[in-house]
Amino acid sequence: MNSTVSLAFRYMESDYVRALRAHYGSRLHLRFDLAVAILVFGFGLYLWQSPRSYWVGVACVAGAVLFSLMLLAAFTIIPRLAFRRESKFRDEYFLVFSPEGIHFRTAHIDSQLQWSMYSHVLIDAYSYVLYYGSRQFTVIPKRVFQSVEQKQIFEQLLTQSVSAIVRQDT
Repeated sequence: MNSTVSLAFRYMESDYVRALRAHYGSRLHLRFDLAVAILVFGFGLYLWQSPRSYWVGVACVAGAVLFSLMLLAAFTIIPRLAFRRESKFRDEYFLVFSPEGIHFRTAHIDSQLQWSMYSHVLIDAYSYVLYYGSRQFTVIPKRVFQSVEQKQIFEQLLTQSVSAIVRQDT
């Protein structure tokens, strides 16, 4: 069986948006954060009723609303803006994955990368997010694989080459 996977693709906005949402989802504790925001909001409404605690209540309500808006922006607005702002996402990507490393080529890049560059991988329902820093990553959309076999070979290469793999696709 050939252990090389060749991919050619252009990113779609939805590829990057979904991957960035998965990234944020893996870093943030969304349910906990929303629960805290709701509790602080409710506590703020309670304090708002008291003349002594009026300003503390207003501050709690404002803080909870601001925090909720920040979470909303992180999952809706920021991913789209990040994609549209970055010109590299408009290039065509040619990637060859093998046990020896990754040949990464675009109109602006022609590089041979070692697997050791990647510290961990996040796999969600739509993509593979290969991290080479705490906030830097390469997105490989699942839609670009030509066959199930090609995707399986790629996953074997990931398992053999990257130490930490986190799945969110189930």
